[in-house]
Amino acid sequence: MKKNNINTKYTWLIALFFGLIACNDPEDVLADFNIDTASPELPVLSSGSVDFSKYVAVGASFTAGYTDGALFKAGQENSFTNMLAKEFSKAGGGTFNQPLMNDNIGGLLFGGAPNPSFGPRLFFDGVGPVRLPATPTTEVFNTLSGPFQNIGVPGAKSFHMIFEGYGNPTGLLSSPATANPYFVRMASNPTASMIGDAIAQNPTFFTLTLMGGNDVIDYAFWGGDSSKSVTDSQTFNFAFTTAVNMLTSGGAKGVVTNVPYIEDLPHFTTVPHNPIPLDAGTAAVLNQAYALYNGGIQQALAALSGLGLFTEEEALKRTITFQAGQNAVVIEDENLTDLGAINPAFAALPKYRQATAEDLIVLSASTFIGTEAIPGNPQTVNGVAIPLADQWVLTPEEQQEIKDATDAYNNTIENIVASNENLALVNLKDLLYKLSTDGLTSGNFTLTSDLVTGGAIGLDGIHLTARGYGLLANEFLKSIDAQFGSNFIESGNMINIGDYPTNYSHTLQ
Repeated sequence: MKKNNINTKYTWLIALFFGLIACNDPEDVLADFNIDTASPELPVLSSGSVDFSKYVAVGASFTAGYTDGALFKAGQENSFTNMLAKEFSKAGGGTFNQPLMNDNIGGLLFGGAPNPSFGPRLFFDGVGPVRLPATPTTEVFNTLSGPFQNIGVPGAKSFHMIFEGYGNPTGLLSSPATANPYFVRMASNPTASMIGDAIAQNPTFFTLTLMGGNDVIDYAFWGGDSSKSVTDSQTFNFAFTTAVNMLTSGGAKGVVTNVPYIEDLPHFTTVPHNPIPLDAGTAAVLNQAYALYNGGIQQALAALSGLGLFTEEEALKRTITFQAGQNAVVIEDENLTDLGAINPAFAALPKYRQATAEDLIVLSASTFIGTEAIPGNPQTVNGVAIPLADQWVLTPEEQQEIKDATDAYNNTIENIVASNENLALVNLKDLLYKLSTDGLTSGNFTLTSDLVTGGAIGLDGIHLTARGYGLLANEFLKSIDAQFGSNFIESGNMINIGDYPTNYSHTLQ
């Protein structure tokens, strides 16, 4: 009997509750029970100790909004620096002018003619990244009238940022070029420097992003090719120290970033070392083709190993074999022993080996591997019969050279930030690492560094998407809050990364 009374009691309460909901909004019902339904009131935005009235951004491609292999108008409008400027405007920030491109095609004209080194942007055609089939309309030599608060110059290395004359049009005609076409468009005069144009505006706040990035990326992008080089740490130290001293000379506060590791970027990790599928018959033909080379390696081992000049380990590394299934590409490796220098009898033996999982194949190789060096001749397949040249592969030795330089740059950056209370640091190296491992969640979105599908990295495998730049902008806001006492995060003034795309349609031109 007692059990039935309990059931009747709770049945009555449930009926009453749903009856109330049927006649009222849920908020009204909760209010009737004296439950506070108001959203918690956020604090008013405070700029802390920062004066945002004159914000100037200095850097290379990330600062400019470069994405998908090009600089174009929509990318610039969705740059993380422009996102920051919009947030700063809520706390006293002023004008933020950008040197906008003419179109959403990307690429540049040099005297009316397209330059293949500055081609249109990439788009995803359903299979992979391809260049937009369109002609650029932005003329390099049509200089713009500034001043510009976004001094982001794609391709600029650390020492370029302090070089007076980096925007001189005549410098584009020299070999090698001593000027940058993107800075030519915006420089205040032919003898200006990037940092000089920044401090001429008397900034109260600045961002200095990825200074040092191109000092290693230019070398890495071309597979450590001998025509490229990594900037030595002393040159970087001088350039970075000079830039920071100039930017802070008028009392401005700012945020700088460190430099990420290249192995956290999909440009260097998407193409596997073993992308060659073979059947047993084809593998046998290729093994026969390399029999003479492999025999020469064994002869060299027999002649030189006793002298300690050529090891069995290296001989095995240089032996090329194929089998049914997936096979590693054949590459040239300049780090292998020059056997001809030891004994002229082996001068004809090239420095060939097959790639391993420790090698990094650059993204651009994906459209080169498997093509024929001589069209129509299957015996000249690149990456199989014809080894990949240095420009397509980063060997472990080249990777170590890049890592050593990156670590040296970051040591300089972090030491200078630690000794200057007017500077804050965004740990871009850590951000890219997290994107390349577990991913990062912001709002309703989880981003990773996976090419095409990850949402954070654009189609060139190096630069961020607009949504990725939104994630980066929030990291800047967090650092500003922590160092200078502002409250962008606590007051709800963060970037909603869902407001920004992960890709641009080919119809956007």
